[in-house]
Amino acid sequence: MLERGEIANSWRHERWDSLRLLTPNWLNRLPGHSYQGPDPDGYLTMGEVVEFIEHFAVASAAPVRTGTNVESLRRDGDGYLVSTSRGDLRCRAVVLASGACNVPTVPAISAGVPTSVAQLTPFDYRGPDHVAEGGVLVVGASATGVQLAAELQRAGRQVILAAGEHVRMPRVYRGRDVLWWMDASGVWDQRYDEVDDLTRARRLPSPQLVGTPERSTLDLNALTGLGVELVGRLAAVRDGSALFSGGLRNVCSLADLKMRRLLAGFDEWARTTGRDAEVGPPEEFAPTTVAASTRLRLDLRGGDVGTIVWATGFRPDYRWLDVPVVDEKGRLRHEGGVLDSPGLYALGLPLLRRRRSTFISGVEDDARAVVDHLAKHLPASAG
Repeated sequence: MLERGEIANSWRHERWDSLRLLTPNWLNRLPGHSYQGPDPDGYLTMGEVVEFIEHFAVASAAPVRTGTNVESLRRDGDGYLVSTSRGDLRCRAVVLASGACNVPTVPAISAGVPTSVAQLTPFDYRGPDHVAEGGVLVVGASATGVQLAAELQRAGRQVILAAGEHVRMPRVYRGRDVLWWMDASGVWDQRYDEVDDLTRARRLPSPQLVGTPERSTLDLNALTGLGVELVGRLAAVRDGSALFSGGLRNVCSLADLKMRRLLAGFDEWARTTGRDAEVGPPEEFAPTTVAASTRLRLDLRGGDVGTIVWATGFRPDYRWLDVPVVDEKGRLRHEGGVLDSPGLYALGLPLLRRRRSTFISGVEDDARAVVDHLAKHLPASAG
């Protein structure tokens, strides 16, 4: 196992200080290793995530080579040549487990932002004290965007949140964490080959969730209650001004509709499986409140905004991969983790094999399936 930095490197160095996992502790499972602490319904801090992964590395006796950066991977006969900062390796099979969040995605329109306005990504952000004075424009309303907007607003900054497509969810539904419902009802068990639009499903934004001791919901209504100003999707930056879409109401209505459908599915599952008595009564949530008229233009030279935070997603980085298995969008072409180059595999990607693949608890099943295929490949390649 090759790791460019330390074990759990990205959790140590590429997350902001207050971040907690979105998944409750009881759901954090790796093969033969699970949360054993006193707060199963809580959410791990970043330091606790690092400890969790370190303990798993020790318990599994994983042969990790830290401080080893992979510089290139290419075909070599019937196998592969892996060139690293510590020398070359030749192997018959390779599993790419570098994940899908190697680089923050920043849109090209960022080039038009005046130099007087600082620009940050989630990799740069550590906390409000490290952000330049003045208001903040947060672009993106998935989990990262809403969490950073809330933290900055609570710290006394005036925040404007530019919201495009998003996934709204309550933190708790009928007395249970919403991810308990996803797990227990089988939503997360849907296979990749059962999804109608797999490409779109793999690129959906992360749900508007936050892990807090209070198990609070952090949707756009919660942000409005904090004083955050909501605007539509950032469409352009022109002549020193940010221009926003006027479609915020429609975007929010669609997110509300999809949430209601999801919760109705949970209700139906509880009723048909006899689980109603284990949970509270069905709940309704108010529609997202959108102002009658939202701002369409923001003068970035006017001094109201000192910083833009680009919470616009992440992408993988395969510049070191010299095998033709990457599509025009920079993503791996694979079938359930099996790439179309013999002996090459992937793990740690959204909806790799099931909807739960995105989360820690989904790794085990994915790994077993990939390793089964790999084990069959090795004797054939040797022959």
